[in-house]
Amino acid sequence: MRFGFVKVAAAIPAVKVADCKFNAQQTEKQIVIADGKGVQIIVFPELNLTGYSCGDLFAQSLLLEQAEFALMQIVNNTRQLDIISIVGMPVMVNSTLMNCAVVFQKGKILGLVPKTYLPNYKEFYEQRWFTSSAAHPDSTTVRLCGQLVPMSAHLLFDTLEVCFGVELCEDVWAPVPPSSTLALKGAEIIFNLSADTENICKHQYLRSLLAQQSARCLAGYVFSSCGFGESTTDVVFAGNALIYENGSLLAASDRFSFEEQLVISEIDVERLRGERLVNTTFSASIRMHQEIPVQHISTDLVPMRGLSLTRPVEPHPFVPSGTRQLDERCEEIFSIQVAGLAKRLVHTHCNTVVLGISGGLDSTLALLVCVKTFDKLGLSRKGIVGVTMPGFGTTDRTYHNALSLMASLQVTTKEISIKDACIQHFQDIGQDMSVHDVTYENGQARERTQILMDYANKLGGLVIGTGDLSELALGWATYNGDHMSMYGVNASIPKTLVRYLVNWVAQTGVDTLSRNTLLDIIDTPISPELIPADENGNIKQKTEDLVGPYELHDFFLFHFLRFGFRPAKIFYLAEIAFRGTYDSTTIKKWLTNFYRRFFAQQFKRSCLPDGPKVGSVSLSPRGDWRMPSDASAALWLKECEELQA
Repeated sequence: MRFGFVKVAAAIPAVKVADCKFNAQQTEKQIVIADGKGVQIIVFPELNLTGYSCGDLFAQSLLLEQAEFALMQIVNNTRQLDIISIVGMPVMVNSTLMNCAVVFQKGKILGLVPKTYLPNYKEFYEQRWFTSSAAHPDSTTVRLCGQLVPMSAHLLFDTLEVCFGVELCEDVWAPVPPSSTLALKGAEIIFNLSADTENICKHQYLRSLLAQQSARCLAGYVFSSCGFGESTTDVVFAGNALIYENGSLLAASDRFSFEEQLVISEIDVERLRGERLVNTTFSASIRMHQEIPVQHISTDLVPMRGLSLTRPVEPHPFVPSGTRQLDERCEEIFSIQVAGLAKRLVHTHCNTVVLGISGGLDSTLALLVCVKTFDKLGLSRKGIVGVTMPGFGTTDRTYHNALSLMASLQVTTKEISIKDACIQHFQDIGQDMSVHDVTYENGQARERTQILMDYANKLGGLVIGTGDLSELALGWATYNGDHMSMYGVNASIPKTLVRYLVNWVAQTGVDTLSRNTLLDIIDTPISPELIPADENGNIKQKTEDLVGPYELHDFFLFHFLRFGFRPAKIFYLAEIAFRGTYDSTTIKKWLTNFYRRFFAQQFKRSCLPDGPKVGSVSLSPRGDWRMPSDASAALWLKECEELQA
């Protein structure tokens, strides 16, 4: 299981009601195809060997006999394959008929999972034919196809790579689904054999239900439901095959297709384990359900042949795809920022804020948050004091954009050059002005922060921080310089998202003049402007040339913090996500740089100002990230060195 991926499939085979031989052939065909595609576990619809809609034919001994013959045929004909298969069929147990999932591999039937909740309302009449799993003890053993097979609704199938469980259709609709117990007992993937009928609005509800169940269980969820070929006497089956991972849909079938379908994706079990590891509510729930017994079945899961993902890898994990989703995300984040700042202002009885305006993205977003906050609180925008502090590297473009934006937003503008103060300071400490080293750069950043802090004291205001999450991760801030403020509104917003937020405000919340300025700021190269401009007056010091592309670093940061992935896995995923944009050598270079900087710069994050958390990833030492400032990066850097670029 390289990097924790398990390749799964939900099959929708062709079916003929009560024709077990035909159904066995179609099932076997899809098992063979799936195995050839590297699928490790495949699940079929409920009662697929007979057809779900047999009605009173389920009481016919001939049908039950032929269903067992069909299973025997499939088990024998696939005994040379590595794939684990899960099919549905009726099984006689102690003079009762059970609606079962049959799990088998390499000629061996591993276990039977009977359905627990039998629907008996509206179009469903399952209690007419079947008996619930509750009618039999969990220790029941059934003879099937000449094999003694354990039967229980609480079976867990253990491999070295993954633990999985099975439930059937109505089970997941119950207030407390069996899958909840299975997940708390160790199941990382749940397979559901279903016969889901169609009616208006039901499909959307089903998808919501499965997404929620996979999220609550912090599990993968693979759902296969009956399709074309089932009886349409009173209902229609659309053939739903859905694969979820912790609430996210990975793959889905085409509804109402007349053709058989095989929906394949990879579930990241390592990612799920990482989620469970940090979720204390999940571990507490485990303790609350210790009394429920489960039976473990050991089997083998043959590793994936190679590793070629069919699931997409999003290059910008902080940025949702789709215009509507992006707009909704931006509106929500901006509202969180505004609410956070508003509370701080109300609490401190403060009507004045001070912030440095550079003409760059981060300070622009912070200014827009201040404007919206003051408007919502009914405060005059004149209480927002934007200070532009031109220095040795300030370009005309950023300088004029800063002044133009403050003027159009009607905030108070203050200009204080830092040049003379820095020259005096450099003379005092013996710094050669021609040497553009870290002292030269940090001296300017600290001078700007001193001005902001002192001026805020003079006005009785708060200094609003402008630094973002990406800069904090890389330590791209001057300690006790731009690193420090009295409230940092951008502290948990990654650089890749800042640009979209500014653009969203430009399109939805400002006047035309401000919009034009914002759009030019968006197009300006990212730079601290601490090194003099080139001979043409253009920005010479470009941040991404020095630390690497922010879209790469945000990708690394998301997978490192959110899921605890190791460098090799992040590198593999980045190669897929940025194929055609960055080559492997470039990705390896900046991944190594990311780890080196992340570990070395923790001391800056250990004393961050307050600021609102807006997403699932944050670096606040009071919340999401507590790390020793002197932790060693040796393990991570060594793995980076060993990567094959």
